[in-house]
Amino acid sequence: MAIPPPRRQDSLAATFGVARSEITPPVGIYSRNWGAAKNDVATSVHRPLTLNVLAISQGDTSLILIEADLGWWRPMSLFERFQSRLLKEFNLPADQLIFALTHTHASAPLMEPDPHLPGSELQEAWLESVYESAVATIRQALSDQFSGILDWHQGTCQLASNRDLPDPESDRFLCGYNPENTADSTLVVGRLTDSQGAMRAVLVNYACHPTTLAWENESLSPDFIGAMRETIEQATGANAFYLHGASGELSPKYQYVGDVNVADGHGRQLGYAALAALYDMSPAGTELAYSGVMESGAPLAVWKHRPFEPATQIDCQRHLLELALKDWPSADDLEQQRAACEDRAVQERLRRKRDIRRVLGDGTTHAVPFSVWRLGDAFLVGSCCEAYSKLQTELRQRFPDRTMICMNLINGTIGYLPPEDKYALDIYQVWQTPFAQGSLERLIEAMDESVQSMRNHPTETSARREP
Repeated sequence: MAIPPPRRQDSLAATFGVARSEITPPVGIYSRNWGAAKNDVATSVHRPLTLNVLAISQGDTSLILIEADLGWWRPMSLFERFQSRLLKEFNLPADQLIFALTHTHASAPLMEPDPHLPGSELQEAWLESVYESAVATIRQALSDQFSGILDWHQGTCQLASNRDLPDPESDRFLCGYNPENTADSTLVVGRLTDSQGAMRAVLVNYACHPTTLAWENESLSPDFIGAMRETIEQATGANAFYLHGASGELSPKYQYVGDVNVADGHGRQLGYAALAALYDMSPAGTELAYSGVMESGAPLAVWKHRPFEPATQIDCQRHLLELALKDWPSADDLEQQRAACEDRAVQERLRRKRDIRRVLGDGTTHAVPFSVWRLGDAFLVGSCCEAYSKLQTELRQRFPDRTMICMNLINGTIGYLPPEDKYALDIYQVWQTPFAQGSLERLIEAMDESVQSMRNHPTETSARREP
């Protein structure tokens, strides 16, 4: 019988840069993200909101990953202008930049100022400060680079639960904890170590909506991500990133509260789960290999860490995938419905639906961008949509020998992507999405093809595929 192969983490050896800045909005800014909320403006700050940058360089190619404590873009065109400025500032092709949202629901909305909304006059200056912070933080990450190894390892966390709950009084579904359905508990942790052995960053890829704080909350907050970062950083001294996973139907069991202590508890739960995975990893640049037998009271199999050469390939692709749209009313019709509506919760739904329709236009399809990065032995995939966890579970099943970092809400915001078998149900994610049945499955297939192409044609530098 053959000895099992060495236990190795998916790794990348490259040049890296890590930097952070604060982007907390001012108290008094418009911050109503919940239709049920009675308050319109933020009255305090729970924890600072931050913007984090990871720069990954190989040769003359740099990949820039930005993670920011922001909710969602209203509308997509606002992000497109923001992105265009960043790309021009750094002379970057679009496939080399990912701007990822942690998706906190307790920040100021990413929207244009609206004179009808209290506190909205602070939006423009704050948004410009977010852009300036992004520029400064990218510059810092690029100017303070070091040689290092980025390793990945998988763990689990029980924070997320399924939130598609059948209404006991009707045929519709409620958006909240369903104890009868299981949730994907997969947690993927990335550890960035420099050449001196110091840990410089910890990347936490996990799928769970940051919806702990809801309509009763009046504080600006990163939700559970703030305490997650604090827990990891106190233990490691490294910057912690939250890479929001495919969480379309996933959220904490206990949520929709005004008590920030609950959010902190959730964050510590995720932080300690990440630390557990982190401390299960081999030292950077090593693999655990069988080294022989030690005869003792029992014949002891001895395994030891030995050096190996990490992968060095980086690659990036950006694609546009045409997805069919539902037959929605026009943006003007939706605005008329909103203006005539006196229910604040329904008004908020119509406002969001109107903004999505404005982005999509009046066509029957829409080109959705998605990104695929190769990071040595690992792959990062993501889109601007809010995919159900089927996206990550399916891709991880298809590529069991590779770490798959799967992300929602990168490079913009459009709508949900539920599985095709959900479309017959009266469920929030189905009636919110503008995309027709089968769109999630089409995105999974497109991502699969892109990953396969990178595996079959590895390169040492970026191989861009611009639409």
